Amino acid sequence: MRISLFGTVGLTLLAVGCGDGGGKTPDGLENEPVQQSLKLETFNDCQALERYIEDSATKQMRASLEQQKPGYWERYGRGRGGGVFGPMPAENDASAGSGNGASGGSAPKDSTGTNNQVEGVHESDFVQNDGTRIFVLSGNRLFAHRSWPAEQLTLAATLEVEGWPREMLLDEKNRLVIISQVDQSLSGNPAKPGGMGGGMVPVMDMACYGFGCGYFNADSTKVTTVDVSDVAHPTVVDQVYLPGVFNQARRVDSNVRLVLSDSFRWPEDVKFWVDYSEDLYKDDGKLTQAIDALIKSNEKRIRANTLDKWLPAGRHVDAQGVQTSLPTSCGDFYRSNAPSALGFVTVASLDLDARTAAPGRTSLVAEPGTLYASKESLYLTHAHYWWWAEPGQKDFTYLHKFDLRQPGRAVYVGSGTVEGTPINQFALDEHEGVLRMATTVTTRIPEPEHEDWWWGRTTTASRVTTLGVKNGRLAELGRSEDLAEGERIFSARFVGNRGYVVTFLQVDPLFTFDLSDPAHPRKVGELKVPGFSTYMHPVGDHHLLTLGIHREPTGGPSTVKLSLFDVGDLANPKEVATQLVGEAYGWSEALYEHKAFNYFAAKGLVAIPFTDYSRYYTSYEDYWQNFRTELRVFRVDLAAGISPVGSVPMSDLFRTVSMPQWTYYWTPDVRRSVMADDYVYAISDGGLRVSRVDSLQTPLVTVPFPVSTP
Repeated sequence: MRISLFGTVGLTLLAVGCGDGGGKTPDGLENEPVQQSLKLETFNDCQALERYIEDSATKQMRASLEQQKPGYWERYGRGRGGGVFGPMPAENDASAGSGNGASGGSAPKDSTGTNNQVEGVHESDFVQNDGTRIFVLSGNRLFAHRSWPAEQLTLAATLEVEGWPREMLLDEKNRLVIISQVDQSLSGNPAKPGGMGGGMVPVMDMACYGFGCGYFNADSTKVTTVDVSDVAHPTVVDQVYLPGVFNQARRVDSNVRLVLSDSFRWPEDVKFWVDYSEDLYKDDGKLTQAIDALIKSNEKRIRANTLDKWLPAGRHVDAQGVQTSLPTSCGDFYRSNAPSALGFVTVASLDLDARTAAPGRTSLVAEPGTLYASKESLYLTHAHYWWWAEPGQKDFTYLHKFDLRQPGRAVYVGSGTVEGTPINQFALDEHEGVLRMATTVTTRIPEPEHEDWWWGRTTTASRVTTLGVKNGRLAELGRSEDLAEGERIFSARFVGNRGYVVTFLQVDPLFTFDLSDPAHPRKVGELKVPGFSTYMHPVGDHHLLTLGIHREPTGGPSTVKLSLFDVGDLANPKEVATQLVGEAYGWSEALYEHKAFNYFAAKGLVAIPFTDYSRYYTSYEDYWQNFRTELRVFRVDLAAGISPVGSVPMSDLFRTVSMPQWTYYWTPDVRRSVMADDYVYAISDGGLRVSRVDSLQTPLVTVPFPVSTP
């Protein structure tokens, strides 16, 4: 199981207690109201931007140190530590036949690519292919393959990539855009972004993980453009370094948009704890005085920091190796008038057909959240931030819309506020200028029978809200009725004028929506089945293929499950086929990463990576005998249902590498797949393997990748 380190990277504000009868909260750290008239504002000059950054940094620093004072939680939190991070946590969270001939011709008739949410909006991934070539990032290298004919699958070239390669995009003009994390210490600034907790403590001295110290030491993103016209000789033609950590990227035609997030680069001498001494920590008065003194000295250091240290420059390196500095432009920065966990979010725009040294940048002084992009628009969201829990609070999400129609720029359009929070990018969708958004609203209510529970308890409901641009802001057009009280949304999908939402508590209700009238989105159908779905994929006009977890209403073990729903009649959705995958406790990356889900419409096939343990192991050797990772393939027939075709085994690539060589960035379980005509390619960090659909267990060719080490 691969651990995701980059779900949301940014600054996180720790709770600072609640003054419900227990005392007054520290001045300047009270909860702020939800902003219903949301907008982004530019800074008049660089001094204003620097002042805003330093005010925000000072507030965060003070919040962290105030909590360390003796008796803090007894005064402000009634003896209970902990905090509220962004949205409030819910208390009921659930965790066609193949031919017989060999592959031929210059290219397959049909093949699969990256599973993109929106047609024509290409999403970055660590695998890219065009039917005849497959490119894979593994460790710190690009592996370029000739993949057609399938029987002649071969590694054509490798290219070492600086830093920790994350994802890439391939366009129709043979340009591969590779995104990696690097440690640049840009502009001679040795300070790093805030560490664990998003900046509340500085980065600790630790052994490096990943290439160039990987995520833990990365302070910038590198964008490497490679000409792959000749697959055997990939050539680097352009390099851009930008401050911040890569989040996601999209491509429409020749326009690439990267979303980066960055946290404050604290001055090196800012400290987030008082040096320990036994005498000091035995005397509450002295410790309080020492913390107050540290707050004052920290603030002086923060105020003395210069803007180029808070916002270091990037740089551009052209094909001839000529370097150009890319300094920060204060006019590119916006601040929201709403409270948010603070950091920097940047939309960097690159026009591959008209490359200049400096990509267009639009930056928000805010935390990153969910990203959704259509061909013409990009939406960024972030949660309203409650500093501490108290009855009456609700989840709210702030949205900012940007126009992408101008190459090389993201132009701010307007902002809006919506009750609740989205589960992921599929909870947002733009159709004919209207944004549809599925959210779960968590509300904190009093608990009078438990007087010491000052924070109350939470309850949930879910809904679909529609929004449109009116007078320079995102205004609510309509909202559906609340549904599934006490449950949370686990998946959502919008297709044309239809919407689908899955919630979960003990069973899986699939709700169907008619969205033809944006002012009146309405639920029209509901179906309950055991378990829950985490991903929904449209099949034709009237069916959904879903992946999720099967769980009996009475509890017990969980199993990965594929389901086929007939939604032709929105008022009466039907589950027409199911297929359990593997044994209890099996797992698939496709459960939470849609790019791992591969539906091949031309052949009626679906492939998902799958990992399982056949039984408990008692020794290292026994572990290898009972662990398996493979690509599972199923046939999907709208009349006959779902049937297993077989699996491409990959466990042997695991067994060639000893466990101590595994890392966060190199775990050779099956993660992706490509299907072309009658062939299936299974992809992992350990290698690439191809089989025929009618004999999946007998691989035709295997190309192993060498173990990459930092």
